[in-house]
Amino acid sequence: MSEESIWGYPPSAGYQKGIDLIGYKVEATDGSIGKIDKHSDEVGASYLVVDTGVWIFGKHVLLPAGTIERIDTAEKKVYVSRTKDQVKDAPEFDEGKHAGEPSYLDQFARYYNQPHM
Repeated sequence: MSEESIWGYPPSAGYQKGIDLIGYKVEATDGSIGKIDKHSDEVGASYLVVDTGVWIFGKHVLLPAGTIERIDTAEKKVYVSRTKDQVKDAPEFDEGKHAGEPSYLDQFARYYNQPHM
Protein backbone atom coordinates (compact mmCIF):
# COMPACT_ATOMS: atom_id res chain seq x y z
CA MET A 1 0.00 0.00 0.00
CA SER A 2 1.45 3.37 -0.96
CA GLU A 3 1.49 6.32 1.41
CA GLU A 4 -1.10 8.07 -0.75
CA SER A 5 -3.54 5.16 -0.94
CA ILE A 6 -3.51 4.63 2.82
CA TRP A 7 -5.27 8.00 3.18
CA GLY A 8 -8.25 7.08 0.98
CA TYR A 9 -11.31 4.98 1.75
CA PRO A 10 -11.01 1.73 -0.22
CA PRO A 11 -13.82 1.43 -2.80
CA SER A 12 -14.74 -1.97 -1.33
CA ALA A 13 -15.26 -0.51 2.18
CA GLY A 14 -18.66 0.96 1.34
CA TYR A 15 -17.89 4.49 2.49
CA GLN A 16 -20.15 7.18 1.06
CA LYS A 17 -19.33 10.85 1.43
CA GLY A 18 -21.58 12.42 4.01
CA ILE A 19 -21.94 9.37 6.28
CA ASP A 20 -21.34 10.45 9.86
CA LEU A 21 -19.19 7.71 11.40
CA ILE A 22 -18.92 9.33 14.85
CA GLY A 23 -20.02 6.84 17.50
CA TYR A 24 -19.56 3.79 15.25
CA LYS A 25 -17.84 0.87 16.97
CA VAL A 26 -14.48 -0.15 15.53
CA GLU A 27 -13.63 -3.81 15.13
CA ALA A 28 -10.04 -4.97 14.68
CA THR A 29 -9.35 -8.39 13.15
CA ASP A 30 -9.37 -9.86 16.67
CA GLY A 31 -12.03 -7.87 18.50
CA SER A 32 -13.51 -4.51 19.38
CA ILE A 33 -11.10 -1.59 19.89
CA GLY A 34 -13.37 1.35 20.66
CA LYS A 35 -15.57 3.98 19.07
CA ILE A 36 -14.99 6.64 16.45
CA ASP A 37 -14.48 10.03 18.05
CA LYS A 38 -13.99 11.94 14.80
CA HIS A 39 -13.29 11.28 11.14
CA SER A 40 -12.18 13.03 8.00
CA ASP A 41 -13.10 12.44 4.39
CA GLU A 42 -10.61 14.97 3.07
CA VAL A 43 -9.17 13.74 -0.23
CA GLY A 44 -5.67 12.37 0.37
CA ALA A 45 -5.97 12.75 4.15
CA SER A 46 -8.96 10.65 5.23
CA TYR A 47 -8.77 9.03 8.64
CA LEU A 48 -10.62 7.93 11.76
CA VAL A 49 -9.80 8.93 15.33
CA VAL A 50 -10.73 6.09 17.65
CA ASP A 51 -11.31 6.44 21.38
CA THR A 52 -10.00 3.11 22.63
CA GLY A 53 -11.68 3.47 26.01
CA VAL A 54 -10.43 1.58 29.03
CA TRP A 55 -8.62 -1.30 27.33
CA ILE A 56 -5.62 0.96 26.71
CA PHE A 57 -6.56 3.69 29.19
CA GLY A 58 -8.49 6.06 26.99
CA LYS A 59 -5.86 6.51 24.32
CA HIS A 60 -6.98 8.11 21.06
CA VAL A 61 -5.46 6.60 17.94
CA LEU A 62 -5.58 7.73 14.35
CA LEU A 63 -6.35 5.09 11.72
CA PRO A 64 -5.83 6.00 8.07
CA ALA A 65 -8.94 5.37 5.96
CA GLY A 66 -6.98 2.78 3.96
CA THR A 67 -7.04 0.43 6.96
CA ILE A 68 -10.84 0.13 6.71
CA GLU A 69 -12.09 -3.15 5.30
CA ARG A 70 -15.82 -2.61 5.63
CA ILE A 71 -18.38 -0.20 7.02
CA ASP A 72 -21.62 -1.69 8.30
CA THR A 73 -24.12 1.17 8.54
CA ALA A 74 -26.90 -1.11 9.84
CA GLU A 75 -24.83 -2.23 12.84
CA LYS A 76 -22.87 1.06 13.06
CA LYS A 77 -19.55 -0.76 12.94
CA VAL A 78 -16.33 -0.18 11.04
CA TYR A 79 -14.05 -3.16 10.45
CA VAL A 80 -10.32 -2.48 10.07
CA SER A 81 -7.50 -4.67 8.76
CA ARG A 82 -5.33 -4.42 11.87
CA THR A 83 -5.11 -6.37 15.12
CA LYS A 84 -5.82 -4.87 18.52
CA ASP A 85 -2.09 -4.89 19.30
CA GLN A 86 -1.25 -3.09 16.06
CA VAL A 87 -3.75 -0.38 16.97
CA LYS A 88 -2.55 -0.25 20.59
CA ASP A 89 1.07 0.23 19.46
CA ALA A 90 0.23 2.99 16.97
CA PRO A 91 1.38 6.57 17.59
CA GLU A 92 -1.10 8.37 19.85
CA PHE A 93 -3.32 10.98 18.22
CA ASP A 94 -2.54 14.47 19.48
CA GLU A 95 -5.52 16.82 19.22
CA GLY A 96 -3.16 19.81 19.52
CA LYS A 97 -1.41 19.01 16.25
CA HIS A 98 -3.14 19.57 12.94
CA ALA A 99 -4.23 16.16 11.69
CA GLY A 100 -4.42 17.36 8.09
CA GLU A 101 -0.76 18.40 8.02
CA PRO A 102 1.22 16.02 5.79
CA SER A 103 4.21 16.07 8.16
CA TYR A 104 1.96 15.05 11.07
CA LEU A 105 0.30 12.29 9.05
CA ASP A 106 3.69 10.92 7.89
CA GLN A 107 4.33 9.20 11.24
CA PHE A 108 1.05 7.29 10.88
CA ALA A 109 1.71 6.40 7.24
CA ARG A 110 5.12 5.00 8.20
CA TYR A 111 3.62 2.99 11.05
CA TYR A 112 0.68 1.53 9.12
CA ASN A 113 2.72 0.81 5.98
CA GLN A 114 5.25 -1.35 7.82
CA PRO A 115 5.87 -4.59 5.91
CA HIS A 116 5.06 -6.85 8.88
CA MET A 117 1.42 -5.78 8.74
